[in-house]
Amino acid sequence: MTQTSFSLIDPQSKNLALNLFAFEDDHVFREQQLRNYYCMVLVSKGKGRLNVDYSEYSFEAGQLMCFSVYQPFVIRAESDFEGYLVCFHPDFFCIHKHQDEVGCNGVLFNNAYGSPIVELNTEQRSALLAIIDHLKTEVQHEGPARMELLLSYLKIFLIQASRFKLSLLPEVTVTTEKEPFILKTLKDAIEEHYRSKHGAAEYASLLNITPKALNKITKQHFNRTLSNLISERIIIEAKRELYLTSKPVKAIAYELGFSDEFYFSRFFKNNASVSPQTYRTTVGFAKGE
Repeated sequence: MTQTSFSLIDPQSKNLALNLFAFEDDHVFREQQLRNYYCMVLVSKGKGRLNVDYSEYSFEAGQLMCFSVYQPFVIRAESDFEGYLVCFHPDFFCIHKHQDEVGCNGVLFNNAYGSPIVELNTEQRSALLAIIDHLKTEVQHEGPARMELLLSYLKIFLIQASRFKLSLLPEVTVTTEKEPFILKTLKDAIEEHYRSKHGAAEYASLLNITPKALNKITKQHFNRTLSNLISERIIIEAKRELYLTSKPVKAIAYELGFSDEFYFSRFFKNNASVSPQTYRTTVGFAKGE
């Protein structure tokens, strides 16, 4: 029987550090995925529908789908479905701490405004598959500097995938037909005020547009409602604080504009599907201190 799963266990924590899984159908992805590590799905064959957070997308062969820690997603294939699932725990490689080195945070992961799907041409897909082959070989190898080499291959994969996605951005943002200027203004406003303004009407007022009109444009171009966008941006920052710092949940809640710690915890669980404490326990915390 051909081996389809290749795993690396952290020798200290005994938790899964890195996993490579070759899939031949969608049975692993039919139920909502809630994983305490980063996941990337490279589709080599098939097409179907992806539901992630509040949005739905269509996908096809030759695409890479990227999901952050505890980002809920469901994949349903509409034909034969093959490819690779690549997962890594933040303790194995922290994208926040290595942002200057790799630059995938906000590109592949934790982007409240963009699609999780990366379009790949044949050459780009082959390049990523070649790196996966190197990872598979090294996971099974017990030689010296094994962890360092695996980290190097993972970094190369993330750098290449980020470059491939960034190379598409000019095509997406050059024309105002594809993304109206008001949405650039909206993104700037959310980035500036998400800690203090949580309501859709507040941003509509800032942009001098009715909430209904702004929500229609947001839904059309971001595939999310305005409220979804705001919530997603808050959660991204909350996760970063929970992972990188040892601040009490109450302090994080206050910094993000919540006067009630319990309301913040409910908000976090409703949007991240786990409690702040569970997130810290299973992902880690104070990694930036």
